Amino acid sequence: MIYRWMHLRLTGPLLAFGGIAIDHVGPSRDFPSASMLTGLFANALGWRREETERHQALQDRLVFGALIARQGRVLTDSQNVQLKANDRGWTTRGRPDERAGGTYDSPHRRRRDYLADHDCRIVLRLTPEDEPDIGTLARALDQPARPLFIGRRPCLPSVRLFQGWLNAPTPRAAIGALGLSGRALWPATDAEDEDEGSILDLADLRNWRSGLHGGSRRVIEGEIPGGVE
Repeated sequence: MIYRWMHLRLTGPLLAFGGIAIDHVGPSRDFPSASMLTGLFANALGWRREETERHQALQDRLVFGALIARQGRVLTDSQNVQLKANDRGWTTRGRPDERAGGTYDSPHRRRRDYLADHDCRIVLRLTPEDEPDIGTLARALDQPARPLFIGRRPCLPSVRLFQGWLNAPTPRAAIGALGLSGRALWPATDAEDEDEGSILDLADLRNWRSGLHGGSRRVIEGEIPGGVE
């Protein structure tokens, strides 16, 4: 069966595809997680963080693959800040974010990794058919309810996120239809794809109801040759 796939381009001066954070260290993966894409779409649609059931349902429907069209350079940001009880932060809601915590007289330190000049392509569809549908997601990316960022708030996209449509039977075939070469990741659902790369258990799901890690997906990581398949 042939499906319609959304083509997304995630690129900018800085991106952050957050990995598993340990203590104050926040690494970045080379590929976006299912939870990050869910948050990106939810932000474009104007959903609130408290709407956990909507987030969870959307994440459960995502079927996607990814390809690195240009590998970015890892940039590590060492952040040191002294927080006061009345400090305010920037938000995408268009109003300052009030802090509810206390004052920290000693500096608050953490380390965050970013990808500089990274270019990642996504092919994505939704299953089963439901609301929002994939056309609604495409329109929301072009006319988002709030400003969009890729992984972390400083990471603004430098190009249009929605790049058009592809027709293909599988995520692997949809990646091939991009006509680009590079390292790629796609769901390990087709037995014939298993000889094309390494099978991994990728911990990139979120339990949106609890806000904690929500499990893993089995994926294949391999090299895609150039040329339309």
